[in-house]
Amino acid sequence: MRKTWLTLAALCVGIAIIGGCASSGGAGPATEARSAAPDPTPEPAPREFPDEPPVNTLRWTTASEVDNFGFDIYRGLSEDGPFERINAEPLPGAGTIDEPQNYVFIDETIDPSRDYFYYIESISLGGIRERFSPIIRSPAKRPVPDTD
Repeated sequence: MRKTWLTLAALCVGIAIIGGCASSGGAGPATEARSAAPDPTPEPAPREFPDEPPVNTLRWTTASEVDNFGFDIYRGLSEDGPFERINAEPLPGAGTIDEPQNYVFIDETIDPSRDYFYYIESISLGGIRERFSPIIRSPAKRPVPDTD
């Protein structure tokens, strides 16, 4: 697997569960974050008890961060949206650091028979928000039940 080292300042970044790149869409970077090799899809987190409901787990790693306050997670039912923020408070970022940081967000509020689409937004210490990731599809964990 090829490693990607791109900065948000370069308008493109790869993240651990999300392959490819996304434009920051802003006039300048809110945070600079470099990340390691992308993994193609979210996967259900392992559960201690098999009868517990499935979840979607988003994982990403930054190689370094500059003025990073944190991250918000957005979810939609289609790639075109609409998307809603699903975390009540931002996931804390590491501020300014030149060491890799690992992040995990577990979405426990899914319908296992639906596909979901996610993206991650970075928030700078100055409050500037920019999309950190492209949109990623998480496929249904179970088939849709028959209604026959």
